[in-house]
Amino acid sequence: MAYFPEVPHKILFEGKGSRNPLSFKHYNPDKVVGGKTMREHLRFAVCYWHTFKANGTDPFGSATIYQPWAKSTEPIQAAKDTMDAAFEFFTKLGVDFWCFHDRDIAPEGTTFTESVKNLETIVDYALAKQKETGLKLLWGTANCFTNPRYQAGASTNPDPHVFAYAAAQIKHAMDATAKLGGDGYVFWGGREGYDTLLNTNMQKEREGFARLLHMAVTYKKEICWNGQFYIEPKPKEPTKHQYDSDTAACLNFLREFDLLDHLKLNIETNHATLAGHTMAHELRGAREANALGSIDANTGDALLGWDTDQFPTDVYLTTEIMLEVLRMGGFTTGGLNFDAKVRRQSIEPVDLFHAHIGGMDAFAKGLEVAQAIIEDGRLDEFVANRYSGWNGEFGQKVSKGQASFADCEAYVLSNGEPTRKSGRQEFLENLINEFVL
Repeated sequence: MAYFPEVPHKILFEGKGSRNPLSFKHYNPDKVVGGKTMREHLRFAVCYWHTFKANGTDPFGSATIYQPWAKSTEPIQAAKDTMDAAFEFFTKLGVDFWCFHDRDIAPEGTTFTESVKNLETIVDYALAKQKETGLKLLWGTANCFTNPRYQAGASTNPDPHVFAYAAAQIKHAMDATAKLGGDGYVFWGGREGYDTLLNTNMQKEREGFARLLHMAVTYKKEICWNGQFYIEPKPKEPTKHQYDSDTAACLNFLREFDLLDHLKLNIETNHATLAGHTMAHELRGAREANALGSIDANTGDALLGWDTDQFPTDVYLTTEIMLEVLRMGGFTTGGLNFDAKVRRQSIEPVDLFHAHIGGMDAFAKGLEVAQAIIEDGRLDEFVANRYSGWNGEFGQKVSKGQASFADCEAYVLSNGEPTRKSGRQEFLENLINEFVL
């Protein structure tokens, strides 16, 4: 069965002059930019949860989106039908990667044993699909937040029984990821936080989170899997406060609990917004700590204060993101995962193609603009000149930790008042516009 009959063949690059909505205007996978193809730079992935499971339900209304793959009343058959639809979509869209939660792809059973069996069944089915199509798994993860047992968190739960359940579930999600040849595994602490401090032992909960991650590191060695672990920052939703709230909090947590050598960050645009930061700020902080691993590509609505998970179409945003990716030397195990969903009124399966095409084109254009800015050199030159004083004798002395307060006073007495210099923000914004417009 074809679940997307409106798209009879693979989406092709047709260029800016094309009026075909089911074509790429900027994303040419084989075009070489900065020594690599767009495909190699961008490493696009489709997320399973929003794309094939989100049905338009919101707090004020029931499902609106038509999903022909979700008709069967037999859970395993419905899961296989959804997998068929997913791989049809992946191949027609022309991406190389996909991502999943364990409970996205396989139904939860009435017992833990049944849940494990269901997951193993669908993983085998997915593995056959991967071999047939050549698609790869960017990363896997476990849904340890939807089931009522996780109402007070998973690894941060006050009940060690729940902790054990989460750890066992993650063990099998890691097995699934390894079997599918996943490049990475993400820890998103969906409910790893608190709603009120009145009933919370924060330190004990944070220690529990760290203990689970150390268990995962140990198990990764036991199964001889070489994938990359990621932690994904988010400040709130569904809890009032989550312990992995932003890049800085995650880096501090990983350093505090001796985990920085084992995890990098998977950063999402909409989560950065909820944390009161720009995406560029979050990426820069991770990159400069050598901890930027992968990116969830989406955006939020500036007028809505919650996680709307919209597809990214802003070229300024994608340019900022790709500047950080290029400056870290590009992705290795990570990539651009479209952790985004169509709007509630976009109810037809073909809308999934329109959404992903728009996001892929925006990132392709952002890649070209970012590469041009780097090759031009003026932006980097300006920043280098702005901090050039630190290359001088006194600046080097301070940087190397060889200067004292007395040395600083002596320098001021010898050199008098500092000369103020313009930061030239408007000039630099105009410079970016040279390439975007």
